[in-house]
Amino acid sequence: MKTFPNWLRIHFDDAQRYLFLCIIAGALCGLVAVSFHFSIEAVFHGVLSLRDHFGEKTAYVVLLLAPAFGGLVTGVILTYIAPRAAGSGIPQVKQAFHNDFGNISLRDGFWRFIAGTISIGTGNSLGREGPTVHICSAVSSALGRYFGLARRRIQAMVPVGMGAGLAAAFNTPISAITFVFEELLDDFSSKALGAILVAVVIAAVVERSILGEHPIFNVGGLDDFRLAWWMLICVPLGVAAAISGHFFIEMLLRTRGKVRESKHFPAVLRPAAGGLIVGIIGCTVLLFTDRLGVFSIGYQDLNSSLQGTLAWDMLLMLFIGKLVATALCYAMGGSGGLFAPVLFMGVMLGGTFGMGAVQAFDMGMEVAAGCAFLGMGAFFAAVIRCPMTSMLIIFEMTQNYSLILPLMVGNMIAYLISARLRAVPVYDALLIQDHVSLKRMPSYQGEQDWRNLPVSTIMTHDPVVLQGADELESALEDAATHLHHGYPVVNEADGLIGMFTHHELREAVEAGNSGSVAEFLAQKNLVSVFPDNSIRDVANTLVMEDVMQVPVVSRKDGSKLLGIVTLHDIARQQNAIDDSLAR
Repeated sequence: MKTFPNWLRIHFDDAQRYLFLCIIAGALCGLVAVSFHFSIEAVFHGVLSLRDHFGEKTAYVVLLLAPAFGGLVTGVILTYIAPRAAGSGIPQVKQAFHNDFGNISLRDGFWRFIAGTISIGTGNSLGREGPTVHICSAVSSALGRYFGLARRRIQAMVPVGMGAGLAAAFNTPISAITFVFEELLDDFSSKALGAILVAVVIAAVVERSILGEHPIFNVGGLDDFRLAWWMLICVPLGVAAAISGHFFIEMLLRTRGKVRESKHFPAVLRPAAGGLIVGIIGCTVLLFTDRLGVFSIGYQDLNSSLQGTLAWDMLLMLFIGKLVATALCYAMGGSGGLFAPVLFMGVMLGGTFGMGAVQAFDMGMEVAAGCAFLGMGAFFAAVIRCPMTSMLIIFEMTQNYSLILPLMVGNMIAYLISARLRAVPVYDALLIQDHVSLKRMPSYQGEQDWRNLPVSTIMTHDPVVLQGADELESALEDAATHLHHGYPVVNEADGLIGMFTHHELREAVEAGNSGSVAEFLAQKNLVSVFPDNSIRDVANTLVMEDVMQVPVVSRKDGSKLLGIVTLHDIARQQNAIDDSLAR
């Protein structure tokens, strides 16, 4: 492991050396983010050039098969080389930061760059911002390890890279900072702010020096807006964004869960299947709208909607097509993020409302553009669930502040309703689906009432189990190697048949009992809970039943063991929240 040069150690203290590395991280992350942007554009431009080369008759064939081919190559990379390069990248960053002191492999970052370029560049309906966050966090973490920083300093380098990557990807330095605090750190700390601010500013300067000062999106006709009655459309638009955003997340998570459980669908082929689905949906939408928005990032059609130039039926088809394509493509294990597709869907949803208002009330086309602007923020707030970021990022990407009041109203309505519909935000839900417990995330949910969260957020997903067919003495020997308080007991088909505490097992053997574990459990009642039960209800169950732990089972199949939760898990989370509030 490298260390700082002697002249740095002599002339600068630890905090100054850390700041020095933050400056380097900001510059590197800016360059990496811009390179990732250019590489995706180059590959997608190549796909479109190949389509044009073959002419109209085979153009649809190229667009149909390109995402599947990209998914196949990506599947090989994700299955045999870099499994952690799947998905968005933001859940991986959260897991590394909270559970592994911020250690993110630079190798994972490299293959994320390659897999993301191939997957998104060939037309898969995913975004580059989440992967950019993962890549830049890996660069920043590796930089800390290379120079021999302490573990806490290496962990602190992750939000630095995360903020710098997002700032360079979106050209949004302010919202990059708020996103880091809302999504990763959960609370605002002045100690963390300084380092993140330095890296974010430098990354944004690098990005703007290469790509220019212009905003990512151009909103037409919104410079001179004054408060008007039509802006009340933000209320139904916020409700629609919340409901459709919830549907999008449900489709993504349910499909992803089914795909992951499938034993007959090879993992290496799943991204290819997702790419083929994108190709079919994208070509269908293209046939009726002459728009490529379903493929890849789709910023060109997004800008067209913000200019108020697309008809309502085009907007609606693009919204539905992008929603289904993105949910299924991500669920199939592709490599890419959700930011860009979510912004795209929000614009199309808002634009549909806007064009409906234009035709119904004979209003100007600038109203359609304004509604598209409002929809972008509301849908982002509903899906990503970072309310401050949802407002600031829209302002920074468009450099337009004329609709601040209806934007705030629509975003908050969408955020509040979506939070009621689903307690756990999408990135945390993905971690839970990957059996990553949130109980080691010290300030999760901050001051919110965490007891209303589902118990799946703190349960142990891979408990040590005993076999019901084993003899009592043999089971005690197995349990002695783990020394847990309690163990679920399963039969030969891995079905749950009971719970055995360690002292019960030891007392049974010392009393001279013989026979199998299953026979001894026949006289005991089994107490179990479901993963969607609230932490509060589970705690009450543990107290009422006078037990220290309880198995978590599927609602559809009570014998299917999903995990175990103990009073220690609940107490640990309570202590973490108390520590968070005391800071």
